[in-house]
Amino acid sequence: MRTVIVGDVHGCRRELEQLLDRVRFSSGDRLVFVGDLIARGPDTRGVLDIARSTGALVVRGNHEQKLLDWREGLDEDEAVVLGRTHMEVARAMRDCDWALLETSALWIDLPEHGARVVHAGVLPGVAIEDQHPHTLMHIRTVGVHNPKKSSAKANGIPWASLYRGPPQIVYGHNALAGLQLHPWATGLDSACVYGGRLTAM
Repeated sequence: MRTVIVGDVHGCRRELEQLLDRVRFSSGDRLVFVGDLIARGPDTRGVLDIARSTGALVVRGNHEQKLLDWREGLDEDEAVVLGRTHMEVARAMRDCDWALLETSALWIDLPEHGARVVHAGVLPGVAIEDQHPHTLMHIRTVGVHNPKKSSAKANGIPWASLYRGPPQIVYGHNALAGLQLHPWATGLDSACVYGGRLTAM
C-alpha cells in the first residue's frame, strides 16, 4: 500500500483528479490531505466527495476551522463573520461535508513512514501535544528575535528551517513560498488555486 499526501486543494476538484490519475492512485493506496480542501476554488463539494469516496485521512486546515467556527457561532449566538467566498461554501455544505470537517484531525502520524502531517507546521522544540491548535493551522514563520514566538506572517524565519526531527513534518498552508524542501520538513502547498500546481508526496 502506498501513502499519497496531497497539498492544499482549495476546491480544485479537476486538478485533484488529474493528480490522482498521474500518480495512478488505486483502491489499495491511502490518501492523506494536509488540509484546506475547501474554499477559493470552484468545487469544494466535489473535492470533499473525493475525500470521502477514497476514505482519505484529512488534517484540519485554517479554512476548515473558519467554517467550523462560523457554524459553532450560530449555535451559540456568537457571530463569526465570513467573507463572500466562505459564505457561499458554508451555504452549499451538506451534513456529510460538515461531518468530514468535524472529524478532521489537527495532526496525523504516519509512523511507518517516520512522518507527521499537519496543516501549517509546528513551533520547533515544542512537543506536538503542547502545540496550540492555532499554531498547527496558521504558523509560517517564527520571530527573528524570539524563535519561540510563532507567526502567520511571511516576514520571519521559516519554522521548517529550524525544525529538527524526527519525525519528518509534511505540511501545506504557505502558498507564497511554494514547494518547500527542508531536512526535516516538506511543504506541499504549491499554489494550485492561484494558478500553480497541485503537489503530492
